[in-house]
Amino acid sequence: MAAQSESLESWPVARQLRRMRALYAAGVLLWAVSSIVTVWSSPGSGPMWTSLLLLVVFTGLLALSSWWLRRMGPAAGAGPKDRAAAHAATTARHARV
Repeated sequence: MAAQSESLESWPVARQLRRMRALYAAGVLLWAVSSIVTVWSSPGSGPMWTSLLLLVVFTGLLALSSWWLRRMGPAAGAGPKDRAAAHAATTARHARV
């Protein structure tokens, strides 16, 4: 029974992770542009290193959120019919055990 409630709770989490992934992708884009500009205009400066650090942080967050979404499986990003089919398959598996 715990596995069923766990999979049901993961859907809102998956939606939130997709939203956050979009935010992280925007952050990667922003800090990549900022890094290019600061490397070009003032190489070796403090703002350049800050911009590169933030680029690394947002890239890591983007990679981690993408990895979590992939681990959640097809039910996390599927439509209502696909989720129902995945839920039925999970329930059938647990019933056999």
